[in-house]
Amino acid sequence: MSNTTGVNNYIEAARKAEAKRLSQFKAMKQCRFDTIAVHGMYSMSEALDFNQGAIIEPLYMCTAQGYRDADEMEAALSYQIPTWCYSRIANPSLYYFENTLALLEGYGYDGETSCLATSSGMAAIQSATDPFLTIDPEHPGQPINFVSTCQVYGGTFQQFSLRKSDKANVECRWILDSTNLDEWAAKIDKNTRFVYGELPSNPGQSFFDLDAVIELAHSRGVPVIIDNTVGTPALLRPIARGADIVIQSVTKTLASSGFGIAGAVISRKNITSRVGPDELKADFATYLKGLPNRDNGPNLSPMNAMLSLADMRTLRAKVDLFSRNTLHVAQYLEENPYVERVDYLGLTDHPLHELARRYLFLVDAEQDPQYKTPVNRYGHLMSFRVKGGAPAARKMFDGLNRIWRATDLGRVKSVATIPAISTHSQQGDEGREMADIPPNLIRLCVGGEHPDDVIADLEQALAVIDGTTRKQVPAEYSVGGASNPLLKDGGDFKR
Repeated sequence: MSNTTGVNNYIEAARKAEAKRLSQFKAMKQCRFDTIAVHGMYSMSEALDFNQGAIIEPLYMCTAQGYRDADEMEAALSYQIPTWCYSRIANPSLYYFENTLALLEGYGYDGETSCLATSSGMAAIQSATDPFLTIDPEHPGQPINFVSTCQVYGGTFQQFSLRKSDKANVECRWILDSTNLDEWAAKIDKNTRFVYGELPSNPGQSFFDLDAVIELAHSRGVPVIIDNTVGTPALLRPIARGADIVIQSVTKTLASSGFGIAGAVISRKNITSRVGPDELKADFATYLKGLPNRDNGPNLSPMNAMLSLADMRTLRAKVDLFSRNTLHVAQYLEENPYVERVDYLGLTDHPLHELARRYLFLVDAEQDPQYKTPVNRYGHLMSFRVKGGAPAARKMFDGLNRIWRATDLGRVKSVATIPAISTHSQQGDEGREMADIPPNLIRLCVGGEHPDDVIADLEQALAVIDGTTRKQVPAEYSVGGASNPLLKDGGDFKR
């Protein structure tokens, strides 16, 4: 039998703790972006009272929380008081990470935001979208649809076109021209559960009028979900413009060191939706943590949370650097005779440049002594198309010496890939044609190197196309090479 008095004592203590947390949250919202990124919600009083005075958030490498008595356990496991109970559901290290990202994505927004950390960006997309694709008890026989731009990351395309569309009565309606508001309006109807977009898109740099799409969707009672992985809150904060939910593949720019995999769902309170329980609408990210993700288990590990948090502390500065470097490289490629087209929103002749210029600003540039005025920045991701089709693109790609060939982006090191044979290969020819991803397109994410060195590597790799001999891999690094430390006894691989 429950000890009502004891349980109530814990509930009252939790109310006081929550009031203190909200007060601290409001205080941090008054700070500048860089201060939030550095400190998050970790305070000096918490450090001194609970964490031995540690000035950096501790890493809690522990599976479970212990309780003082049965009353505290009952209050915690019935969700009457805050708890982390088990690291599959939550963990103090995750809270540090989640609170910081909730504040960053909510920067400039008057209301409160919350965040759910996930094991990857794809887990974040699934977590954010699946709760809407349930049967409406008031209209159980109605088909379900959702509307999305077709210019999205290849994994997103697969999840939407295969995993979700395989469900009975679920239809993915692709927007082919995201700048055409009439197309959005025609595809959103009474059975639409959410609209989804990626800004800027990977790899093609698609962009759309976010404010207009939000206004349209909300007029139909439909929530707006935005993948802000490429923009990051350093350049774009969709929630402050009215979006309901933001997706982050934290693995990318937020965690630019490349040490870990992570994702996140960030939501504002009281989202727009015609379906779902009141708890879902009131605090979507917290609802996910307490119910669907508690049961499905796609949440983040404490180690990856802390690695990501450490990388996020300098977000504004590194996005500024990466963006300036990328513009410099894009301007070079635009003049290179081996390149037929460059897609980068920062180029003034890009057809979507003026639209992107209305949205993409380096946060707090007007308070930065270096700038003292609003400054447009366009991110680290660009793409270019090599003259001569796929054979020339592959030849050039193979000639890179300093730029890494990998299916990755947002790194402090520059990375390139050919999406048609990597990130978007499973879309098939028809899907890639719809999203405008030809086989000669190379995606390039420029990192923190000096742009002159990135350009030098591109220049020598492009020169390979007209017959220049490719630089050979040194024998000691080739498979079977005598001094390759991975090989032994005539080429047997060893760990």
